[in-house]
Amino acid sequence: MKKRSRETFSPDLTPMIDLIFLLLIFFLVSTVFKKDEWALLLNLPKAETGAAKEAQQKQILVELSETDLAYNGKKLDFAQMEIELHSVTDKSLPVEVRIDKNVRYERIIKVFDLLKTQELFNLNLVTTKK
Repeated sequence: MKKRSRETFSPDLTPMIDLIFLLLIFFLVSTVFKKDEWALLLNLPKAETGAAKEAQQKQILVELSETDLAYNGKKLDFAQMEIELHSVTDKSLPVEVRIDKNVRYERIIKVFDLLKTQELFNLNLVTTKK
């Protein structure tokens, strides 16, 4: 009579671990991380009482540096900005304005005049917390 030894069956886990790593790599590579819609690198002024709040879903983003102007993440000039603002239908949308602290006052007034002519009065000036 043959003597049968009882062996415990344990599946090989190597292929399953390989599969998990492949899935992990796939999801890491294919994931799109949300990038802020800021086109300009600005040095914002500091404020004592507040900080920049989380961006809302529906809003207009205006950025102004010493040399550039951006609207919703796209660099534009003042004429193109006026055309873009003219296409805004909901005048109650909040306008988030980010202005570099070294920008000349005349450029700021020019942006505010553009917003005023398009009747966009719901302005939020963004600062950083001290």
